[in-house]
Amino acid sequence: MTTTIERFETGPRMSRIVRHNGLLYLCGQTAASGVGDVAQQTEEALARVDGLLARAGTDKTRILSALIHLRSMSDFSSMNTVWEAWMPIGAAPARTTVEAALAAPELLVEISIVAVADGAAASPAGG
Repeated sequence: MTTTIERFETGPRMSRIVRHNGLLYLCGQTAASGVGDVAQQTEEALARVDGLLARAGTDKTRILSALIHLRSMSDFSSMNTVWEAWMPIGAAPARTTVEAALAAPELLVEISIVAVADGAAASPAGG
């Protein structure tokens, strides 16, 4: 039996979205600008998550799990304030938050998501 794996916005290092067996895997989302405090960067990263989920035909109520990387756990409370305002009541996924060195020194938060793929996503691009 062959299973289909669809990759979206694929480059040499990663795909922004991978769909397999009804699940979506989003690459880690950060603040594109890399400016501001952790609250501002979390808002920007979550807006990017919303955009990728919409492109794939679903939304944040269908998130199964989230992995959040923080440059410093001292930002945990500020990040959580933004997360809790963004996440609909009753839709909280399984979640892990860890402290990690991120790809660029100005980045304070990175968020990876696994969600249920409700609809037909846009056509794969770049791979």
